[in-house]
Amino acid sequence: MNDLLLWLGRGVGLGGALVCLLSAIARLRGDYFVAGFQVGTLLQAGIALMTFACLCLLARR
Repeated sequence: MNDLLLWLGRGVGLGGALVCLLSAIARLRGDYFVAGFQVGTLLQAGIALMTFACLCLLARR
């Protein structure tokens, strides 16, 4: 179980960081939408994913 939480935390955290990076790059380019989603929504989704990853890693401890 601990190994599952570790890998889940790492994977989801990396995905969240990539979503945040994608939304930041899109906004810097002047875009308001990416794949039909608002950039702010993607940023919030990325933050939520990274928060979930932190909780997985905290529960592992």
